[in-house]
Amino acid sequence: MSLRFLRQLSTMATPIEDALRQKITAALGPTKLVIHNDSHLHAHHKAMAGNTSQETHFRLEVTSAKFEGLRLPARHRLVYDLMKEEMQREGGLHALQMKTRTEEEDRREEERNKV
Repeated sequence: MSLRFLRQLSTMATPIEDALRQKITAALGPTKLVIHNDSHLHAHHKAMAGNTSQETHFRLEVTSAKFEGLRLPARHRLVYDLMKEEMQREGGLHALQMKTRTEEEDRREEERNKV
């Protein structure tokens, strides 16, 4: 699946989702980027009381050659660093759940799922 197609899956993009897509694309040149807005699943949490944002919790799937040679914590730090501004903003991004893979890891995962 091409990156262009995955972008088209999200027809209701929002400012933080747009920032995720733009910053990750610019910095990591992903071959796969899937963004899920799971904010509605967390709206009832105590930490979200009084927060009117619909963009607090996201799940990402990112495949990039930039992850080569990096362990999982370093990959996640790389993405968190990109989104620092959005995470520090009042009522902004609260949580990111990530699957970060190299192209080879993604290929192996797809092969496992075919079986």
